[in-house]
Amino acid sequence: MHFTRRHYLLCNLQFFLLYIFVFNVSAEVYELANTNDSLVGEIRKTRASSEDTLLDIARANGLGFHEIKRVNPKLDTWLPDSKEDVILPSRYVLPMAKRDGIVLNIPEMRLYYFPKVKPGEVTKIVTYPLGIGRQGWQTPYINTRIIEKKKHPSWHPPKSIREEHEAAGDPLPKRVKPGPDNPLGDYAMRLGIPDYLIHGTNKPFGIGMRVSHGCIRLYPEDIEELFQQVKLRTPVHIVNQPYKVGRLDDKIYLEAHPFLEEDSEVYKDNLTSVVKMIVKLTEEQDYQIEWDLAKQVIKEMTGIPILIGRLTSSVTQIDAMNETLEEASGDSGIDLQLETGILN
Repeated sequence: MHFTRRHYLLCNLQFFLLYIFVFNVSAEVYELANTNDSLVGEIRKTRASSEDTLLDIARANGLGFHEIKRVNPKLDTWLPDSKEDVILPSRYVLPMAKRDGIVLNIPEMRLYYFPKVKPGEVTKIVTYPLGIGRQGWQTPYINTRIIEKKKHPSWHPPKSIREEHEAAGDPLPKRVKPGPDNPLGDYAMRLGIPDYLIHGTNKPFGIGMRVSHGCIRLYPEDIEELFQQVKLRTPVHIVNQPYKVGRLDDKIYLEAHPFLEEDSEVYKDNLTSVVKMIVKLTEEQDYQIEWDLAKQVIKEMTGIPILIGRLTSSVTQIDAMNETLEEASGDSGIDLQLETGILN
């Protein structure tokens, strides 16, 4: 039986969806035994309690608001049905960047931290959701470092921000003391770029959204954990990768997130960056890609890593991959919801 592109996309999601019902999850430490691989985590499910909002569930599972809403579009944000599964999109293709220190992928709204390991140890990864700068207050894409760390920081809003607040009838003082009214939260790490910080927040429901003036916001519990691990001079790589390509063994995956509004001319319905990443990922090896499926992935932009191809050293026809997925899905008994690309 031949799989359509829609079946193929859905079976990828189904194949890796684990029925694990959890709520209070601290940041996981992922490991990569093979340095050629770039896929970590797993798609999970949970259920809402009677008191939960979708924002609560996102925070408890290390996700931002838009991440969880994109794959649960029919769930009410404020009163999710406790009888319905909540998909947790916690499987990630690592950004194409040096695996050293911190990587900030701005359109994905996610931070990846690569702790230093001893020679011979496997690569470790910790990841956290972010709040990023709104349009007009973009975070620059640059390689920099952590140059200062401060607990209970004061906030000295720049003149441009004070003028914006004053025009809106909400004037700011030149110095905001530490405390519940301080938007930096309890921890801040200064980058080697004037006026840019990685910090906490006093408005945690803004994580996973474009809400800041260019700084990077984390949940209070996440910045506290990261602050303890990160040392001065830690490298920080800030990248713009709404589409990410990675591999696990001989399988090639594509993960697509909404691009920033100001980048629509570059990324909308455009596979150019994907092609470049595939070439870089595969180096001199031959590969086979289902390009129509890749187009569908960047159109849907669910943030779920989707299997789109393989290195051809181990398979000669992509139909063989279709047959494998067909056999795997045939025993699962899970119904597919074809209209949305999300499992029922």
